[in-house]
Amino acid sequence: MHFSFEIEKKAGGSRARAGVFGTPHGQIKTPVFMPVGTQATVKAMTSRQVLETGAQIILGNTYHLYLRPGHELIREAGGLHKFMDWHKPILTDSGGFQVFSLSELRKLSEEGAAFQSHLDGSRHLFTPESVVLVQEALGTDVMMVLDECTPYPADLAYTKNSMERTHRWAERARRAWKNGRQALFGIVQGGMYPALRKQSAQAVSEMGFTGNAIGGLSVGEPKSVMYEMLDAVVDILPEEKPRYLMGVGSMDCLVEGVHRGIDMFDCVLQTRVARNGTALTRTGRLVVRNAQYARDFRPIEEGCDCYACTHHTRAYIRHLLKADEILGATLLSIHNTRATIRLMEEMRGHIAAGTFSEFRDAFWRAYKG
Repeated sequence: MHFSFEIEKKAGGSRARAGVFGTPHGQIKTPVFMPVGTQATVKAMTSRQVLETGAQIILGNTYHLYLRPGHELIREAGGLHKFMDWHKPILTDSGGFQVFSLSELRKLSEEGAAFQSHLDGSRHLFTPESVVLVQEALGTDVMMVLDECTPYPADLAYTKNSMERTHRWAERARRAWKNGRQALFGIVQGGMYPALRKQSAQAVSEMGFTGNAIGGLSVGEPKSVMYEMLDAVVDILPEEKPRYLMGVGSMDCLVEGVHRGIDMFDCVLQTRVARNGTALTRTGRLVVRNAQYARDFRPIEEGCDCYACTHHTRAYIRHLLKADEILGATLLSIHNTRATIRLMEEMRGHIAAGTFSEFRDAFWRAYKG
């Protein structure tokens, strides 16, 4: 067997759990945050810098890599790991979210998702089967099925039809999945309707995927609604398989997601806000670009062990940002990624020690949003 998942410890008074997800490119200690490397790079960082943040697994994006440079080129290069010089596990999403965000440039049918490239207008078709084949060419450890990401808000009838199509696509993807050295995760949909979410979780669980993801959240709904949807499905998803909450990465949502029994998370937030001059800290966001930090010679966050915090000051990083120096975005990306991964490491430690509930309470006393 190329994949395994073992729960090592559960937290008392919480669904939080610490586990180990075994893959062909190494073990992943959960709960885990996965930095996003959409186009075979975590933006503004080298693979070595990403590794130094403690990242255990990163993401690539099927849609973007399919269009440029092309999955066959990456296959020719020896696979995505070799192409980008990252030798730990990689997860690729199906590209479904990107296709559906194209709006007027795409058309859905039972066959799949027809779309025009945002690069040159060329026409393409993603089917559940073709998306598996593209990801097989990329050679990643974890592949995702093609799903329809239901927009928010959406009425009950639309959401139900969307969910059922996602289920049919998932079955087709599962039948197309032949390579045992690559895991395939199903995706739960159902919008903001608890009954549909439960129905989807049951249906996807019964398909026998390596792991199960929860999609269609963090799409504009209030966080309280997202937590309600998680509460509706986590006890239905198989306990013995990893649970992945897609596209969620703010510190408060990570704490609440782990509390609800989620094992894996990803988000572009860490590098996106870095490029806008914002740092993520345990008390909330800190806009380093602001004038108040011009003579602030403290690190971004006291006690942080990242390269940016151990070598540079807020004043220096602000100077870089104001001067449009690329290094400013790199340093903030390093900090934001390491700060998020450090949070995950601490939560895992508290789960193991039986003190997760106390940690969660302390987090909320300090966090200002």
